Amino acid sequence: MSLRVGIVEDDSRLREAFAALVDVSGMRCVAACASAEQALEALPNDPPDVVLMDINLPGMSGTECARRLKQARPEVQVVMLTSFDDTESIVASLAAGATGYVLKRAAGAEIIQAVRDVHEGGSPMTGAIARKVVQLMARGDARPEGARSDPAVSELTERERAVLTALSQGLQYKEVADSLGISINTVRKHIKAIYEKLHVNTRHDAVRKAGTLGT
Repeated sequence: MSLRVGIVEDDSRLREAFAALVDVSGMRCVAACASAEQALEALPNDPPDVVLMDINLPGMSGTECARRLKQARPEVQVVMLTSFDDTESIVASLAAGATGYVLKRAAGAEIIQAVRDVHEGGSPMTGAIARKVVQLMARGDARPEGARSDPAVSELTERERAVLTALSQGLQYKEVADSLGISINTVRKHIKAIYEKLHVNTRHDAVRKAGTLGT
């Protein structure tokens, strides 16, 4: 079954270009929305696997749309589309539930790879943004106000915590395996256990629920 992708972009030219890019890449564009409000009406009823979300939308922002969409459909992965490497806006979107981001000016292949990455459990972002996220989460700034580490985190084993920390640093499964000296299959087993214990479906949600790195 082809990957189902939704697009939220107010620029009609870009919206059509992204939709065409998705369709010619062996995926299927199931919705192309011009605003956050339109997206919140359409996407929760027929959720795609991944949504490409413009960060700067007229009316409700892409960040707020991502937050509400994740509340309605936690399983949907959101990749933010941005024209600039705007650290603060991107971090706010990640804190709201987005899984990664990609610049609009990126090559089509890079945008499609970002969609595939998040669907497979990755979090596409540049090193600079990843470091900023790590710094903010370490201080607690990337969590919603008043949020704390979930009690379920205490159920994680030492190795599961090490895997979660590696995931929070943006490492891919093979990199996690290499850094911990274990197989990719073992990494997958640990990740499955982490998701089950924390009641989440993605790496980003797991890291956010843990509250702070290395918890």
